[in-house]
Amino acid sequence: MQAKELLSLIKNRRTVLPRLYEDRPIEKEVLDEILEAANWAPTHKRTEPWRFLVHQGDARKKIADYLGAVYLKKGGAETDIKFKKITSKPVKANTVIAICMKRDPEESIPQWEEEMSVAMAVQNMWLMCTAHGIGAFWASPSAIIHARDLFGLEEDEFCYGLFYMGYKGDTELEGKRNPIEEKVEWINS
Repeated sequence: MQAKELLSLIKNRRTVLPRLYEDRPIEKEVLDEILEAANWAPTHKRTEPWRFLVHQGDARKKIADYLGAVYLKKGGAETDIKFKKITSKPVKANTVIAICMKRDPEESIPQWEEEMSVAMAVQNMWLMCTAHGIGAFWASPSAIIHARDLFGLEEDEFCYGLFYMGYKGDTELEGKRNPIEEKVEWINS
């Protein structure tokens, strides 16, 4: 891949919501490639803190039910638009990946550095999704961030959200950024 192709891929990465996904399965080989890209994210001292819990089929409904139950517990109702929205996302996605981190057991690296490595792993996944025509959306509802029981997380493990994935068809979303010149200061001496 040439540098211009890579920049084009980066510029075309978008958040694509599950309501825009086609009802089409993501092939196992493609998912393996996406996860392999995540595995090559930068990591300080090679701790490789990222962990991914891949949910497909009926497992997506368990996430939807969990999100709905937490919403109802907080005083919401099944008739609320928000209830329908949060419970429909997992089942509209072909694949839902819980983005998790396992802390360095010696804790020799600051937690924020480990979190940054996880975020870079997700960016790698997102770029691979873009290359394959797969839409993706990283959501971090508080119900999931604190869902240790749902995912069976241990004390040194954390969940940073859900990565929804599905083929996006012909959906094209426009991207906008302010010029880079507004965000860079050159210091030469």
